[in-house]
Amino acid sequence: MARAVLIVNPTAARANARTPARVARVLTAAGWQVDLATTTGPTDAGEFARQAVTAGAETVAVFGGDGTTMQAAAALVGTDVALGFIPGGTGNLLAGNLDIPRNPDRAARVLLEGRRRRIDLGRVELSDGMHYFGVACGAGADAWVMGETAAHHKRRWGMAAYWATLARVLPRFRNTPCRITIDDQPLDVSVVLILILNCGIIVPPLVRVRPEVNPEDGVLDLLTVTADSALGGIQALFSAIRNGYRRNVPPSPYLRYARGTRFTVVPTEPLPVQFDGDPCGVAPFTVDVVPRALTVLAG
Repeated sequence: MARAVLIVNPTAARANARTPARVARVLTAAGWQVDLATTTGPTDAGEFARQAVTAGAETVAVFGGDGTTMQAAAALVGTDVALGFIPGGTGNLLAGNLDIPRNPDRAARVLLEGRRRRIDLGRVELSDGMHYFGVACGAGADAWVMGETAAHHKRRWGMAAYWATLARVLPRFRNTPCRITIDDQPLDVSVVLILILNCGIIVPPLVRVRPEVNPEDGVLDLLTVTADSALGGIQALFSAIRNGYRRNVPPSPYLRYARGTRFTVVPTEPLPVQFDGDPCGVAPFTVDVVPRALTVLAG
C-alpha cells in the first residue's frame, strides 16, 4: 500500500478547509494510506516532510503556496521520496511550470497517475541557513514587489495583487551596479533586476522568460534587466516577455542572458532577495545548481 503525507497550510491564499479531505478521499479510494499534517508555524512543513521520510512515506504532497512547498522540498533533497502538489497559494510557480492543474481534484489525479521526474534545484546559503528554489531566485525589483505586497491582498486578489504593487513601486526603480560572477567569469552590470532561473515560466502560464530554460538540464539561467526610468522598466518587462518565446534574441540595451552552474552576485549596495516569491534576506549571495536534487510527481 502506497503511503503519502499531505501537508496542509490552512493560511494559504486559496486554502479551503474542505480540500484536504477531498484529496485524501481520492487517494484512499485508489488504495493509498494518507496522513494529514496541518502547519501552525513557519517551519512545520519542513519538519513534517522530514518525519515522513523517516516513517517510510513514498510521497509528500503539499496543499499550500510556494513557501510551504519549498520548505517540504528542502527536506526531500537527495531522497527518493516524491514531492506532490495540490496548489493552494497565490502563484504556485513550481507547480505551474510542471503543468500541475490548479483544480485540487485534478491535481490529486496527478499524484496517482503522474510520472516521477528528477529536477534540479538552486541552492543559496544565507546567514539563517540553506535555502532552495525550484523556479527562480531574484534580486532587486521583483523582491521589492513581493516584499511590499500584503498577505491579505494576495488572499483577496491573487496574482493581481503583485501587479498592483508593481504599478505603485515602479517609479522608485533604479539601477544598481553589480558584479555577477558566472562560473568564475566576472560580468559587471548596472541593473534593476537579477533573475537566476531554474524554470522558464515566472508567472504560470502567462509570462515565460526563456524557452530553453529547463529544470532537468543541470544548469541555471541568468537574466538581468537594466532600466533607468519607469518607462525603461516597462520597455524591459515587455522585451523579456516577448523574448520568452524566441530562441534567437537580438541584442538589447535592457536585457542580458547567460547560463552557468554557479553565480555570485555582489551589488554596490544591499539588494533585497526573493526565492520562488518569498522575500528572504539581501544580496550579496552565491547560487549553485544541485542537479537532480528532487523527485517530483508531474504530468
